[in-house]
Amino acid sequence: MTYQIPDDLRTVTVTRYITPLREGGSLPALAEANDDFKYVIKFKGAGHGVKGVISEFLGGQIAKFLGLPIPELVFAELDEAFGKTEADEEIQDLLVFSKGLNLGLHYLQGALTFEAAVNTCDPYLASKIVWFDAFITNVDRTFRNTNLLIWHKELWLIDNGASFYFHHSWDNWEQSAKTNFPFIKDHVLLPFATELDRVHAEFTTMLNPEILKVIVEQIPAEWLDWEGSGLTPEDIKYVYTKFLSIRLENATNFLEHAKNAR
Repeated sequence: MTYQIPDDLRTVTVTRYITPLREGGSLPALAEANDDFKYVIKFKGAGHGVKGVISEFLGGQIAKFLGLPIPELVFAELDEAFGKTEADEEIQDLLVFSKGLNLGLHYLQGALTFEAAVNTCDPYLASKIVWFDAFITNVDRTFRNTNLLIWHKELWLIDNGASFYFHHSWDNWEQSAKTNFPFIKDHVLLPFATELDRVHAEFTTMLNPEILKVIVEQIPAEWLDWEGSGLTPEDIKYVYTKFLSIRLENATNFLEHAKNAR
């Protein structure tokens, strides 16, 4: 069986900043683009920097490949002059530091936040999402902050920006790739995830190092200029690719831990 590797994203130009979304450290915002659609924009000039945008991109592309329900991702171009008339100085600085390519997530108008106390989730889908989050080391899909939406009576994933947390220090990344991911105990869907073995068999068949390399190679060049790090773009892509490949090779570590944490 062949699987469809996600294409490079469409590129839109941000034309109107609508409102900040104050949740989280990435300071996302609702904005309109030149295709007349609204997007939640993740800015590379935010506190988490370009690494948060890379996490969002890699997580989104892997989620799409695995067939998980995620809104469309786009590259969002921000003109150099955009935001200079913004009255809020913090937002103006954010926009100035984010000129160039950012990441947009299609805005799901009217969506409701998934609440574990009132909503349920199909065990198969829950198991897919739990496995996926353990794979990309996403620490932020918890009971307190679910990062899941109900839209048209279906569950949608948003916000993978708190994934790949190894890259904030860049130390011991090979060891980090083998972790059993203890944070999975806080995952909001873990109580529903009764089909982890089935999902593990499917996803480890679908994914392989070649596919992961193709996805990593799609990271835009301007997100890989880490000034002062001593790392070249090729160095950075190599580490992300190897991290994911090692993680896949050792996936039984986080699978067993997730099962035991239920």
